[in-house]
Amino acid sequence: MLVQEGYDALSVDAVAERAGVHRTTVYRRWRDVGGLLADVLDAAGSDAWRPPDTGTLEGDLVAVNAELEAGLTDQPVTAALIAASFRSPEAAAALQRFWDDRYTRCAVVVERAVARDEVPEGTCARRVLVAATAPVYQQILLMRDRSDPLLAEQAARGVALAAAHGVFVGGQQE
Repeated sequence: MLVQEGYDALSVDAVAERAGVHRTTVYRRWRDVGGLLADVLDAAGSDAWRPPDTGTLEGDLVAVNAELEAGLTDQPVTAALIAASFRSPEAAAALQRFWDDRYTRCAVVVERAVARDEVPEGTCARRVLVAATAPVYQQILLMRDRSDPLLAEQAARGVALAAAHGVFVGGQQE
């Protein structure tokens, strides 16, 4: 419903109607749409996903970006939930928890690169990951353009090269 009709059309009553239950059933669990969306986002973070291990930082970042690109383009609910988080404080907090969890899980990509001497000790995993993935989010979510099939790979490769040269040393370590 969020994807098809947008955030403004989403209400607890509409969800109850779509689900074929009485509205009090839904209201018992969620006071409002924000709480419902927060639970959806929290559930998304409870999966067993782990970042790929290709044997190189570049390969890992390329693989992460490929998964990200597929998730944003193949599953329209992902973009709809991100957009909805700008309208609901509860959804925004849940999305922040989701990102914190994903960046924490992905830190191993940089830890492996440090262990393989691909990047210097002290390389900030979060900064590497944000720099690698940001162009994908920019292209797909903000520009709504999926016409550059090389962007995700080139962004990942460029960040791996920059990380190897110490660009991301310092900052928060996660």
